[in-house]
Amino acid sequence: MSFLSYLINGISLGSIYAIIALGYTMVYGIAKMLNFAHGDIIMVGGFAAFTVVSTLGGNPIVGVLTAVVICTVLGVTIERIAYKPLRGASPLAVLITAIGVSYLLQNVALLIFGSNARQFTSVVNVPALKLADGQLSISGVTIVTIISCILVMVVLTTFINRTKMGQAMLAVSEDKGAATLMGIDVNRTIAVTFAIGSALAAVAGVLLCSAYPSLTPYTGSMPGIKAFVAAVFGGIGSIPGAMIGGIILGVIENLSKAYISSQLSDAIVFSVLIIVLLVRPTGILGKTIHEKV
Repeated sequence: MSFLSYLINGISLGSIYAIIALGYTMVYGIAKMLNFAHGDIIMVGGFAAFTVVSTLGGNPIVGVLTAVVICTVLGVTIERIAYKPLRGASPLAVLITAIGVSYLLQNVALLIFGSNARQFTSVVNVPALKLADGQLSISGVTIVTIISCILVMVVLTTFINRTKMGQAMLAVSEDKGAATLMGIDVNRTIAVTFAIGSALAAVAGVLLCSAYPSLTPYTGSMPGIKAFVAAVFGGIGSIPGAMIGGIILGVIENLSKAYISSQLSDAIVFSVLIIVLLVRPTGILGKTIHEKV
């Protein structure tokens, strides 16, 4: 039963990585840039929910909605101020800017909330599920996290395939120039992509802090990096790949902590990524892109 418990908890952790990775993979697939400030938007979402629920004593649902709204606005603002002026710049310039935005968000959070860890009050009030005569217990946070990941995946896939904006995103991801000639507003499409990615980061931040109730200005750093690894692992630019990569990554990390070493779990995760990329450089579901010359 212990293996099954570790496996379920790994899927739960992987589901959080998957939701974060969806933001990475959408921005890269459409805007062709790596938004390394994405992990810190998770932290902003966590502090927004913490302020509403713990400091102001508000309803948990209001706290989650507040986090989503704040992160969505923040994501669109970052895109407009920091990334839009660099639309035609080199990838290195965009990458350095993203790192700068990341440090800016961390230091603003340090000024406002300080460096001490805050005890996050879980927004999930679902009772634990007991199976096998009580030998296996699945926490309410785990259940909600896995269900949330599935719902996000279904809704996002439906949005991309069935709506006009989703079709515009696909067109922009294929060829920005051709999409512009077809009348698609590329800047607006990219802004919507950042909005969706940031909203998902807020949801992931609340779920992460509910499962691991310690909140600091650096809370989103390592989960953000691991989610990026998950996106690359599954094939960056692929929405199903982000989900698969996130869940596999979470399972590997949790089983590594349980059966090998909690101190070496991160090293094992990154080692698996290196091995996968050596065998399949595009990731599990990634496609090979042929450069035109």
